[in-house]
Amino acid sequence: MQSDLLRFLGLMRKAGKLSLGEQGTGQAARAGKAKLILLASDASANALDRAEGFARRAGAPLIRLSATKEELASALGVAGGSMGAVCDDGFAKALTEKFPDDTERI
Repeated sequence: MQSDLLRFLGLMRKAGKLSLGEQGTGQAARAGKAKLILLASDASANALDRAEGFARRAGAPLIRLSATKEELASALGVAGGSMGAVCDDGFAKALTEKFPDDTERI
């Protein structure tokens, strides 16, 4: 269920294990901290290209979420943004295992 996914992402953010936005995602990828790259369902083709580059650089999987940019912004208390990076192995694994219907590996 998508609301559970959004709550889980909020938990990751509160734990300091979720970098948001293009800048935060890029920094996490360059630092080798990104374990999983997330992309909103309505992200642009350009955002997808950038996210793919971050995923390659970090050696991390890239997944598309069922949530839109607006839904993510509202749930996480941020102003927009179409991507994020999970910076914890346990959270990354739990996200893909607990929410297979709300995520799609790219």
